[in-house]
Amino acid sequence: MRVITFGEIMIRLQPYHHERFVQASNLEFTFGGGEANVAVSLANFGLDAAFVTKLPAHTIGQCVVNDLRRFGVDTSLITRGGSRVGIYFNEKGAAQRGSVCIYDRAHSAIQEATAEDFDWDRIFAGADWFHFTGITPALGENLVQLCRAACQAAKERGVKISCDLNYRSKLWSHEQARAAMSDLCQYVDVCIANEEDVKDVFGIEAEGSDVREGKLNEAGYLSVAKQLADRFGMEKVGITLRESHSASDNGWSALLYNAQSGEYFFSRKYEIHIVDRVGGGDSFAAGLIYSILTGKTDKQAVEFASAASALKHTIEGDFNMVSVAEVEKLAGGDISGRIQR
Repeated sequence: MRVITFGEIMIRLQPYHHERFVQASNLEFTFGGGEANVAVSLANFGLDAAFVTKLPAHTIGQCVVNDLRRFGVDTSLITRGGSRVGIYFNEKGAAQRGSVCIYDRAHSAIQEATAEDFDWDRIFAGADWFHFTGITPALGENLVQLCRAACQAAKERGVKISCDLNYRSKLWSHEQARAAMSDLCQYVDVCIANEEDVKDVFGIEAEGSDVREGKLNEAGYLSVAKQLADRFGMEKVGITLRESHSASDNGWSALLYNAQSGEYFFSRKYEIHIVDRVGGGDSFAAGLIYSILTGKTDKQAVEFASAASALKHTIEGDFNMVSVAEVEKLAGGDISGRIQR
């Protein structure tokens, strides 16, 4: 099974441990970005995963390519050009102090990409699945058009499409997001969102929930998933459910709605102590894509995806460094965390 993901990968600069920016004399240098994170997870799960973007031809651009290659991601479809790789600065929160993310991604190579940079016939040759997120069209109108062209090309070839809504208020307004994503979601077969995305983008809200107080109403999210699927004709909707007790400790679960059968499935809830929460939603998306492509039932799929994401919260960096066996062990009920010898 071959999966294509499309978007931006950035340099991640972060103070060591839990230092604040104003304290730090050194920053950790890694890479990450929504669609790239999904590609790395899928490659770790043994699927043929390719990441598509535009990166400069200079040494830093090559560092990004090399990093993806070391995890088994196909980088042969990456276009080279432009002058810079985007950056995000991440300050990890703890207890009652939330994390802080600051973007420095203006004029990155992918943000200034054009239609001529991507040959969708070549990109989708032999592909079974296409994944993008709402972060990519948020980079500019040219990226909205590129995402639309990619979705149209995928549809023409019978390729399944998934999208993680991933609303980012620092990149665009609610109105801009709603206009662009209402257009793009007409192509989406499987939609992934968190407890806030659907409200922020489409104004569909789960009644009886307050994410700031860590209160989630399961019945409300059943309605959210159904409304989203009905509006756009989606096959499945997956929603991650985060109960934020603090920046360090969260309750974590998910639901999967099958629009064709009308069935809903909730995963086990995990109480997680967070090492790094960045990429949690991406690891859920990858787990869901893997599960669907490998023929798991809806119940098995949401359990696998939720377990994969729970494990990601224990791993530093954007990428989820876990195997299928490790995820299946947790999804199967072994939550002990005991040492393996």
